[in-house]
Amino acid sequence: MSFEDTDLILRSEISAEGTLELRMEEKPLPALAPGEVRVRMEAAPVNPSDMGLLLASADLSTASRTGSGNSARMSAELLNKKVRPFARRIGLALPVGNEGTGTVVDAAPDVAGMLGRKVSMFGGAMYARYRTIAARDCLIMPADVPAAQRASLFVNPLTALAMVETMRMEGHSALAHTAAASSLGQMLVKICQADGVDLVNIVRGEQQVAALNALGARHVVDSWAPDFSEQLRNAIAETRATIAFDAIGGGRMTNILLQAMEASELRFSSSYSLYGSDVLKQVYIYGALDLGETDLDRSYGYAWSVSAFLVTNFLKRAGEDVRTRLLSRISDEYDSTFATHFSRQIRLTDLLEPDVLAGLIQKKTGDKYLILFDDN
Repeated sequence: MSFEDTDLILRSEISAEGTLELRMEEKPLPALAPGEVRVRMEAAPVNPSDMGLLLASADLSTASRTGSGNSARMSAELLNKKVRPFARRIGLALPVGNEGTGTVVDAAPDVAGMLGRKVSMFGGAMYARYRTIAARDCLIMPADVPAAQRASLFVNPLTALAMVETMRMEGHSALAHTAAASSLGQMLVKICQADGVDLVNIVRGEQQVAALNALGARHVVDSWAPDFSEQLRNAIAETRATIAFDAIGGGRMTNILLQAMEASELRFSSSYSLYGSDVLKQVYIYGALDLGETDLDRSYGYAWSVSAFLVTNFLKRAGEDVRTRLLSRISDEYDSTFATHFSRQIRLTDLLEPDVLAGLIQKKTGDKYLILFDDN
């Protein structure tokens, strides 16, 4: 199977002066190690989790593009030129892109059977002409599945499944989720319906409420409603949810969730304690839609915890058997539970366009970008 002998990789680099630069870099293809395959990229999504590495805190009002085609570059100043949060990546030209899909065009002798297979992948550096990766890290897909259907089968699907797994592993029986109208949130609704798990969905606005109701979600709470606090407390009490996953991060939402869970547990308590209920209330922050500080007033007793959640850390902790089981489910349900709708299609070099990047950072529900690579 023929292919170019050079790779073309999108790189993101921060200078000591506080400037971020995006550029394409051409370099020779590395030799394959045992167990590795070379995948010609066909498509890759742009997920919120890609944006931090891609843009850091770039102020796109200062952005400019120079050059054209594969020689183009995009430069922008960091917000207030603050480099301290990014001190460890100054001068590093980092590859971007958490997941994607393509065709295996070369393979080490011990995995030669992978040649020609359509695969989905997870592991970084996907915004490139090729991705060299261990064959064991590839999810083999049917040859007739379009690239758009197999481009986004790891980050959102695995995260949604990991939330339910975490709930079970930690002894909870129901969960709550913010920004629940997102692609990930809709997957979580379907998983919980299929698995018989009570789920409280927190969204913004009547349109998002209607979208989740159309999926059959039972508990949908509008954070923009005047009676939001009452709605949330009633839903938490009905489900007895004691674990939540917060995509917002900053502001008061984590605090509001803990308050609602404590109020729910106190409804079912027959005694008083100075220290509140003794039922653990857990909130995991897994996103940063609000970049501000997380505001906690500690008004929910002494049995609570707030932690960060990252799917890669979960997979390491859960072990290979769990990872294999979750990937098997994704493979079986790629065109139903884990289907992703893309509203926009772009080329890789479009990520060097300030206008395209400005659209990406809006993080609008339902506005999801798919990168299509050359000849796809």
